[in-house]
Amino acid sequence: MAKQKSTARPRFSTRRKALLGLVAIALGVVGWLQYIGAAGISGMATKDMDWNADGSVSQQEIFQSFHSVSVKKTREGRRECSSYLWRADQRPIRLDCRTSMEVGK
Repeated sequence: MAKQKSTARPRFSTRRKALLGLVAIALGVVGWLQYIGAAGISGMATKDMDWNADGSVSQQEIFQSFHSVSVKKTREGRRECSSYLWRADQRPIRLDCRTSMEVGK
């Protein structure tokens, strides 16, 4: 009697392992950006990322919002403020404040 080779498929194919790895890397990057306070994921619109105040937003300024600009959010009662700073030396760039009309949390 000849033994048959077991041709069981692996649990995860190479393609699925690669996709799982990419998803894990993407989640790690987003988690790191949240941890360091990157302005790019703070919820601001792309049109507001004019860091040098020249009136137009370039791709470089959008990239800066992820690696060079940090945001610190504060809340005092109904007033919510976002302070944008250069990450290297903590120089302020801009301060945006809004007043919410909802009942305090």
